[in-house]
Amino acid sequence: MKNNLCDARYGTIALLACLAFGPLFAAEPVPLVVPPDSAIPAGPEGEAVRLGRQLMIDTRAQLPRNVGNGLNCSNCHLGAGTQPGAGPFVGLTAVFPAYRTRDGQIDSLQERINDCFQRSMNGKALTWNSKEMNAMLMYMRWLSTGVPVGSAVVGRGMGAVDTSLTPDRARGSQLYAAKCASCHGAQGAGTPDGRGGFVFPPVWGPKSFNVGAGMARTYTAAAFIKGKMPLGQNNSLSEQEAIDVADFLTHQPRPAFAGAANDYVKGGRPKDARN
Repeated sequence: MKNNLCDARYGTIALLACLAFGPLFAAEPVPLVVPPDSAIPAGPEGEAVRLGRQLMIDTRAQLPRNVGNGLNCSNCHLGAGTQPGAGPFVGLTAVFPAYRTRDGQIDSLQERINDCFQRSMNGKALTWNSKEMNAMLMYMRWLSTGVPVGSAVVGRGMGAVDTSLTPDRARGSQLYAAKCASCHGAQGAGTPDGRGGFVFPPVWGPKSFNVGAGMARTYTAAAFIKGKMPLGQNNSLSEQEAIDVADFLTHQPRPAFAGAANDYVKGGRPKDARN
């Protein structure tokens, strides 16, 4: 369908507006396509892409000054950001900068990355022009190869569940014990790997994400759990079961985050926000 802003009858002003803002009027979502490793460029750019991927997979060990818990980026962004419904990075460079309701402002991709370091990793922001920040950006740009500016990718985010369903936290506790504790521990502390990291990550306690993280929200966590957990048993839980177990684990003790007090200051606060 032709965008009315680009209709010739609006003349030169409309043409300029179309040129300036056209990418913001997104087309249909495009397929999530992960480039093959053979498409990684040679030279410094390729080295940066590979470093960026390594930082996503081994974040805690590679960036100990910036990670304050036992997590890696790939614990939530499965497959180093390549899996649909698990926070894929594919296409992110096509949609950022973007307005985010939680911040109440336009965020750059650097700000979005640092938001994760401060919340999900319970740590400290990367320096904007650091080698590591640029490597992560290069990796995301490479994954976004071929995605038109302004287009969303199918499978972006963590998926969705019916937010009208009411959580049953007591039932969630029982489901956690039956479905999750064998990997994440009866007390949510994860399964250590013997090298200071974790085979399966902690989902609450001091080594997990803080209350400001998106995964600390019941319905966000529920969507991830529904689509990706238990590991190897995707979509084996009903939406209600996923919401119940998510409500239980998100409300267990975890690190505080002072910055959460400034979330949603311009409105739009979801009912499961933790601040």
